[in-house]
Amino acid sequence: MTALILIRHGETDWNRDRRIQGATDIPLNDTGRDQARATAALLRDRLDPGVPATIVSSDLARARETAEIIAADLGLAAPRAYRGLRERSYGEAEGVGLDEFRERWGDSYTAEVPGAEPWTDLRTRGIAALGRAVRDHRRATAPAASSLIVVSHGALIREMIRHATADELPPAGERLLNGSAHDFVYERDHLRLVAYAGLIA
Repeated sequence: MTALILIRHGETDWNRDRRIQGATDIPLNDTGRDQARATAALLRDRLDPGVPATIVSSDLARARETAEIIAADLGLAAPRAYRGLRERSYGEAEGVGLDEFRERWGDSYTAEVPGAEPWTDLRTRGIAALGRAVRDHRRATAPAASSLIVVSHGALIREMIRHATADELPPAGERLLNGSAHDFVYERDHLRLVAYAGLIA
């Protein structure tokens, strides 16, 4: 059994401006760096100091830098990046503001956007990437108990929550806050949600 903490990266200028990012590689802004430090402080209070932890991330800059800040603040080894943990590609919608998105394609959770990665493909990719990260983590830490911190993106984490709850959570209209942390257990290739937080309408 592996305890997983999935964290959404800190804010970027495109998050602040409510623009669709997807696979576009946008860096953190200063608010995002502050959020990463706040998340590190939260984890310092939550993690058992006697249990080793490892941190990994998506290969996109906003997730990598968030993970690097958390690792430095917690005294962890530098994070390993996994391409499979990156955000959903939104095709033609990348760079588009949310209001324009809704005008052109409708609700962001059901819209059919040309060139966007299908939700089913995102889920399959995310599950596979988490499995690889967990296996690498276990090889490095077994047989001791340990925690794995995964810094990724809103759509991918949302899809992992949906997978773990048979599509019951999160409710429609809620989104994950930048810097929010969500707890899972990964056991025998099965992902179970323990708690999720930081949801806003």
